[in-house]
Amino acid sequence: MLYMGVVYLGSLFALLLNSFFRLDGFTGQVVHKFTLATYAQLLQRANLDIIARTTTMATAVTIADALLAFPLAYYMAKFASPRIKTVLYLGVMLPLWSSYLVRVYAWKLILAKEGIVSWFVNLLHLNSPLDWLLSLPGIGGSSLALSPIGVFIVFCYIWLPYMILPIQAALERVPRSFEEASSDLGAKPSETFRHVTLPLALPGVVAGSIFTFSLTLGDFIVPLSLGNSKFFIGQAVYSHQGTSGNIPLAAAFTMGPVIIMIIYLLVARKLGAFDAL
Repeated sequence: MLYMGVVYLGSLFALLLNSFFRLDGFTGQVVHKFTLATYAQLLQRANLDIIARTTTMATAVTIADALLAFPLAYYMAKFASPRIKTVLYLGVMLPLWSSYLVRVYAWKLILAKEGIVSWFVNLLHLNSPLDWLLSLPGIGGSSLALSPIGVFIVFCYIWLPYMILPIQAALERVPRSFEEASSDLGAKPSETFRHVTLPLALPGVVAGSIFTFSLTLGDFIVPLSLGNSKFFIGQAVYSHQGTSGNIPLAAAFTMGPVIIMIIYLLVARKLGAFDAL
């Protein structure tokens, strides 16, 4: 509690406090006087586009990971033998044992114009839209700059384990007797899944979405390493506090994800997501 109160909440309070200062455009120094000028700057079109772009990406990654994770988690919880379940657990957890940067750069090589995807397409002599979807040639002359689709694919891969495990845990908690009772009362398997299994497993989906949504919202390594010139929130914060020294604007940018996540967590709590963590 002392750590949470002093270090974590204290850091957030310091960010909030700095967001009410401003950067003097002439001297380049932070003016430590209360003002809303920084938030007015945050509401400019370019900065709102960054927030909207990041939130849209986080939402898309969360939905895609939920759709990918649920079938595997359902199989692990309901059908897999103990040995197969162990193998699947290992397969889900194994990527987390390697370096985050190694995984990101591996995908950078896979999705690049000279990567394995393009090589495979060329090998089969296919005219595929993958080159348009995954690569954006002509950006700084770099063939490793990826479109939002490429960044989306990497985000989905990076955070997928954080969606699988909470859903699997929630499905494990669904009493088999409920499903048997539904079947005994004449429900088809699809109806049992829709009206019994899915509602009881929904807190696990929401719990997994907390991880995928928040991690995507704050990540700057994937867009910085693979993306193009369009900023995400993490990149904007990194740029303002590191390159330009605009600490107030960087702090104001961080308040956006904080507010979004507070609202998201309140909704998740209403849906019982914390019970599946």
